[in-house]
Amino acid sequence: MKIVTFGELMIRLQPYNYERFVQADHLEFTFGGGEANVAVSLANYGDDAVFVTKLPAHAIGQAAVNSLRRYGVDTTKIVRGGDRVGIYFNEKGASQRPSVCIYDRAHSAIQESNPSDFDWDAIFEGADWFHFTGITPALGENLVTACEEACKAAKARGVKISCDLNYRGKLWTREQARAAMTRLCQYVDVCISNEEDAKDVFGIEAEATDITAGALNKEGYKSVARQLAEKFGFEKVAITLRESKSAFDNDWSAMLYDVAANEYCFSKVYHLHIIDRIGGDSFGGGLIHALLEGRTSQQAVEFAVAASALKHSIEGDYNFATVAEVEKLAGGDGSGRVQR
Repeated sequence: MKIVTFGELMIRLQPYNYERFVQADHLEFTFGGGEANVAVSLANYGDDAVFVTKLPAHAIGQAAVNSLRRYGVDTTKIVRGGDRVGIYFNEKGASQRPSVCIYDRAHSAIQESNPSDFDWDAIFEGADWFHFTGITPALGENLVTACEEACKAAKARGVKISCDLNYRGKLWTREQARAAMTRLCQYVDVCISNEEDAKDVFGIEAEATDITAGALNKEGYKSVARQLAEKFGFEKVAITLRESKSAFDNDWSAMLYDVAANEYCFSKVYHLHIIDRIGGDSFGGGLIHALLEGRTSQQAVEFAVAASALKHSIEGDYNFATVAEVEKLAGGDGSGRVQR
């Protein structure tokens, strides 16, 4: 299957170990970004994953492209131009101290791109699926337009569309997000959200839930999923459920609502001891792969949650878990015993 993802690929700069920004004198240099992370997951599962963005033609832009090529992502549709690669600084949390992300994305190549830079008819040739997130339109009205043009071209070709709402309060306001995502979600078939996004973007909230205290009422999310589906006509709504005990320890699960079957599928719960908190994109990659393979809704959500649970054990943005490893965990073997 061929999946196209569209977004910004950034430099990720992070202090070593668990140092704070103010004490660090060395930073690790890697790459990452919501939609690029999904593409890497899919390529690792053996899918034909295409990532679309705009990056400078200089050496740092090429290094960003190479970071995807080494894992089998198709980078031939990346537009070259502009001056900057966006940056995000990540300070890893520990114990009761949360992780912190600081963005330096203004005037990046994609942030200053023109919608006409992207030839969607050519990009979607032979494609089966298109994925974007709410992070991309948050970069500016030009990217809202680019996402809308991509969605229209995908729909014209019968390509399925998924979107992870991924609200980022450091990039835009709730009002801006609601206006743009209301405009874009009319094209979406599969919506991915979490315990905060539905509330932040659309004002839809699960009852009897306190995400800060780490208490989730799973039954309340049936109503959230149903309201989202009724509002936009989604075929499926996935909601990830994170119960944060500390920066290290989270309980991780998800629900997938299949609208046609009126079926709410809850995954098993994983008790995570986190190595790297950047992990939600791996859920999207796992879900897309499983749905394209024709797995049942229950199988799909179990695969996606297991994939994301494994990602939380891997440093960096990208998930390097294989299908076999994901299936082993989803099948119940989470012992972590040495494989010999």
